Amino acid sequence: MRVIGIDPGLRHTGWGVVEFKYNKIIHIEDGIISPSIKVDDGKRLLEIKNQLQKIINRYNPNVSVIEKIFVGSGSISSLKLGMARSASMIALSEAGLIIKELSPKFVKKTVTGYGSASKEQIKSMIEKLLNIVPKNEDSSDALAIAISSQNIINDYNFTFSNEYNGLNLAIARALLKEENK
Repeated sequence: MRVIGIDPGLRHTGWGVVEFKYNKIIHIEDGIISPSIKVDDGKRLLEIKNQLQKIINRYNPNVSVIEKIFVGSGSISSLKLGMARSASMIALSEAGLIIKELSPKFVKKTVTGYGSASKEQIKSMIEKLLNIVPKNEDSSDALAIAISSQNIINDYNFTFSNEYNGLNLAIARALLKEENK
């Protein structure tokens, strides 16, 4: 099963693709989408969506996972994060991907064992788990999000391949949708 993890942001949207194969986690690729800060928000969101569509087409994931919004004290920053999440989710939905949402605390706990882990701790664990150096903090977080999805998706014993039929995919989507309620 191939999973794309998304760490959304209007300035930098991190992405990471991993594959779960024979009880191993294989790093496929990671990176960031960084739209120009010189254009308006609408153009930046369109750039996130378009670049993410190219990444999806290139790496052909079966499932996508995106970080839930952590609402802090800054309402403007939360709003902009929500807009970046929306642009990302549109690209994922248009590709027909199952979208799973995970909380930052769940991701941190899954990868490091500690729900309040720092970005440095997450990056360090990603380096150990995948035997790579992530491109940056945002892509490291996206890889952590992708890796964390294994705990949720494996609960359903899904079998994904390039040859699954529409009925199996519909059942998988319905189960994941039920999980989100």
